Amino acid sequence: MKRIVTAMLLFVSLIVLTGCATVVSESKYPVTITSEPQGARITITDDANRTVYVGSTPASVSLEAGSGFFSKASYTIKFEKEGFAPSIYTLTSTLDGWYWGNLLIGGVLGMVIIDPMTGAMWKLDPTVFMELESTQSSLTVSVMDVNSVPESWKPALVRIS
Repeated sequence: MKRIVTAMLLFVSLIVLTGCATVVSESKYPVTITSEPQGARITITDDANRTVYVGSTPASVSLEAGSGFFSKASYTIKFEKEGFAPSIYTLTSTLDGWYWGNLLIGGVLGMVIIDPMTGAMWKLDPTVFMELESTQSSLTVSVMDVNSVPESWKPALVRIS
């Protein structure tokens, strides 16, 4: 009987002292970052403007979902590649659905202290994709003989020599 009571107390203590999202979810997430075209230089900075990662696409980076007690993380990802305009993507964590599991099994301690402290109450999207915009013009220059120019264009022609 004494062992059953001890086991029950241990079980109840574990449930009360553990946050649901902390048990079921993560506080760090792998994020796959890709671009079109590939090979873009990426610089990831956190919400305190600290550089977290520098590399090129495709990349897989492990990022913290939380940024302090009850604070979600936010990252700025800058994409750069020669011949393409620089692009910015903002990745912000969202509330993890498992956080609400504290109402059922995690208890108040998990909801108010453990999950907010560990950052497990937040989650990050697993993929980021950026299509880079080319800065190279698609205009072409053609050299034509004056005799092959359409008659409607001739009044707009300007002699250059």
